[in-house]
Amino acid sequence: MIVDQAVYRSGDRHPCGDLSDELAALREPGRPDADFLWVGLKDPGPGEFDLVRRELQLHPLAVEDVLHGNQRAKVESYDGTVFAVVKTLRYVEATSDIETGEVMAIIGDHFVVTLRHGDAAPLHSVRARLEQHEQQLLREGPLAVLHGLLDKVVDTYREIDDEVGQDLQAIEMDVFGGGNRTDSSTIYRLKREVLEFRRAALPLRGPLLELSEPDGPVTSPELQLHFRDVADHLDTTLASIDSYDALLTDVLSAHLSQIGVQQNADMRQISAWAAMIAVPTLIAGVYGMNFDHMPELHWVLGYPLAVLLMVVAVLLLRRSFKRSGWL
Repeated sequence: MIVDQAVYRSGDRHPCGDLSDELAALREPGRPDADFLWVGLKDPGPGEFDLVRRELQLHPLAVEDVLHGNQRAKVESYDGTVFAVVKTLRYVEATSDIETGEVMAIIGDHFVVTLRHGDAAPLHSVRARLEQHEQQLLREGPLAVLHGLLDKVVDTYREIDDEVGQDLQAIEMDVFGGGNRTDSSTIYRLKREVLEFRRAALPLRGPLLELSEPDGPVTSPELQLHFRDVADHLDTTLASIDSYDALLTDVLSAHLSQIGVQQNADMRQISAWAAMIAVPTLIAGVYGMNFDHMPELHWVLGYPLAVLLMVVAVLLLRRSFKRSGWL
């Protein structure tokens, strides 16, 4: 559905009527090149998107990507149209999971269309921030919306970076602090979330650098500087993600090694107790054999002596196992 639409003239918001009429008015000779209309959609159905497509005469390649959905994060330009796909993320505190959403933006001659899929892709805050605090950027034209979108997404990446870092620190302290109460599945799940995080963030690095270059699709030097700032923030996040992945691999290896050591210690204890049980069993088995001519068979002290021998043998074994660290 269409969640919001407006016309922006000199950075100020104005009501938007019929899309095709508003777009024709913006394209009239003598009108400022930076004025544009912005249409926002959320999980649009085929009918709603077809209406916008016809009214704004969207590029067929952009329409094809939108209809297929679930695209890899990218920024492409063709025939004066810029098409961007951004993976949005949301950190779920209760489960320490990262939910993925998707935002698409089509920027053309005097228009912007943004589409979001899923609840992990809020856009209302982007529009509100641009209208209230960054009107100067809106005066730069439709590509200012793309900057606002990418800036918001990368800021969210940085927030998730902090959350993942805290989770990793807690696991690291448990594993290397001697507790080792963390389950292997917890470490693996966090490693998988870090991989999902990397898949969303890494593809944006190249397009952001391209948007900040003088020979790229952005002609405004002011916007180029802003895109370069977003690219710097993304590089910092990507460096953290790479370090998390390597550290999680080391933590998982250490965790499994500690489990192996603990299992060996348990097996030593089991073997020690089995040996202590085997000795009195052997003595009792020999003593209990029914032969008429066994030594001490009719000796009154035979039974107490056999019991004493069992106790002494077990105590000597236990002392020996204690000294060797098996118990």
